[in-house]
Amino acid sequence: MRTALITGASRGIGRAVALSLAASGFGLTVSSRRDEDLVELAAELRAAGAPRVAHRASDLTDLDSLPPLAEAHERAFGAMSVLVLNAGMAAKGAVDTFPLRRFERTLTVNLTSQFVLTAAALPLLRRGAAADPEHGARVVAVSSLTGRYAEPGLAAYAASKAALTSFVETLNLDEAASGVTASAILPGYVDTDMTAGLEGVAAETMIRVGDVVTVVDMLVRLSRHASITAIPVSRSLSGGYRA
Repeated sequence: MRTALITGASRGIGRAVALSLAASGFGLTVSSRRDEDLVELAAELRAAGAPRVAHRASDLTDLDSLPPLAEAHERAFGAMSVLVLNAGMAAKGAVDTFPLRRFERTLTVNLTSQFVLTAAALPLLRRGAAADPEHGARVVAVSSLTGRYAEPGLAAYAASKAALTSFVETLNLDEAASGVTASAILPGYVDTDMTAGLEGVAAETMIRVGDVVTVVDMLVRLSRHASITAIPVSRSLSGGYRA
């Protein structure tokens, strides 16, 4: 049985990815900030086809809570096939008025926590890769097109996502020999509650959550011999160089 750990799994992209992997027969560990949300989600995932579901609440601002999340997956499954780094936070504001504390929080949530959890999960991913010589194991990070193409007012957010993409690309180089590959998905604006009310971009023109799920599904089906380290996904009306 292939298994996956998914952060930010209680809503939006993370929830949709979890349901899709459940339907494909993955054993799952799901995480978000509220345990009560995860209890309800776990029942949905089992009904969708997941043979087993573990869950553990974690807050990405609490870095000490992340290694125990990987340990919870190990107790449930022993090894890991896929790590989906989905949870993150939005941050908008001009550089000269952006509070330093908020900038540090943005980096912690969107970058440092991803590094810490990946480091804790790597032994499990290597174990999962050894057990599945065809697929290996894969890290999938939900980054952002704003980390590649500039958007006004998003300097802090874009910096955190650009760094996340770079981390994933280097991780892939470092770990491919052990069968662990890594991919970053760089979507433009996706129609979720995070982008609700966004000025200047109508919801009906945004990327659908299902589009991102389709990319994740494709990645987890690749063999260990194929690496796609960064996948930009732009809105059809954006011209390709805007989120």
